[in-house]
Amino acid sequence: MNRIVLNETSYHGAGAVNAIVAELAARALKRPIVFSDPDLVKFGVTAKVTKLLDKAKVKYALYTDIKPNPTIANVKNGVKAAKAAKADAIIAIGGGSSMDTAKAVGIILTNPKFANVRSLEGVAPTTKPCLPILAVPTTAGTAAEVTINYVITDVEKKRKFVCVDPHDIPVVAFVDPGMMASMPPKLTAATGMDALTHAIEGYITKAACPMTDMMHLEAIRLISANLRAAVKNDPKGREGMALGQYIAGMGFSNVGLGVDHAMAHGLSALYNTPHGVACAILLPTAMKFNAAKTGKRYIEIAKAMGVKGVEKMTLVQARKAAIAAVEKLSKDVGIPANLKGILKKEDIPFLAKSAYADACRPGNPRDCSVKDIERLYASLV
Repeated sequence: MNRIVLNETSYHGAGAVNAIVAELAARALKRPIVFSDPDLVKFGVTAKVTKLLDKAKVKYALYTDIKPNPTIANVKNGVKAAKAAKADAIIAIGGGSSMDTAKAVGIILTNPKFANVRSLEGVAPTTKPCLPILAVPTTAGTAAEVTINYVITDVEKKRKFVCVDPHDIPVVAFVDPGMMASMPPKLTAATGMDALTHAIEGYITKAACPMTDMMHLEAIRLISANLRAAVKNDPKGREGMALGQYIAGMGFSNVGLGVDHAMAHGLSALYNTPHGVACAILLPTAMKFNAAKTGKRYIEIAKAMGVKGVEKMTLVQARKAAIAAVEKLSKDVGIPANLKGILKKEDIPFLAKSAYADACRPGNPRDCSVKDIERLYASLV
């Protein structure tokens, strides 16, 4: 049996955010609090939405205590801010950081016995849907607007923890490529490669099913065809990436990920490495590790990435071609080829243990031990 959880409603394409006021009204939501990070406010991205609220005379509060890798403190402060505003909804504007914070806050507000943020790790037995979240992504990568997952950083323990809860999914997503146009090239590349990692890991994970397979393959196709153009801020590239990353989210949210994401979470927590960069650097190595346990799936990945002549290749050749296509795309958009200058060898044992304990790791198609993960990290320095 497979369970598929998606948004109640989603809007796609240029001008999608213009539907936000109507959705608030249709749901009788009158006191939203806007969650957005300081840089988006500073550079006027958040204002693209708040101006719509101002014009419609919607009263709202603004919460911006959100870090790129949101912390337990960010969540606790967000809960206080939402309570003070007597908010009946959260409008999350941003990438995964804003949306992950909003999800944790929304869950705690309606399930107060989980006020200890660490208690949300894994599959928490919450009983009520979170405060309604209306999600406006400004990056094309995390797909947090359509997933049941969120990640919080435990600064004290120097680790990230993954939370999986169908009660946290935003009720409405507004996937507007115009909201992503201000992303600088490096962020576009990093978030785009994160989306590709979602699609590939979701396609080969142990829980993969026919419904999510079609989502992941289409996401791989869209991302491969559009990421290079999006990095150059081409409007068509932006539109293709907005859709591709969302479709990837539809898939992996329902079947899980693998060791790549488990390892990437530790790098972000310990070194503040951008999540998408960590995922991208690890992806070819993780694919090589998993290849023998993926059947003919790399053949379809290679085809979706536009590799020519796959039909004439042996299985081994097709697997190598799929990995090479990932490496080429990553190089073309400026992602480093390894973890030199990022990963310290003395930290590998700690990172490997953290990755093994990560909620993403069990979904990996090839079972792996702490020692296996240590070797994967070590191969990149």
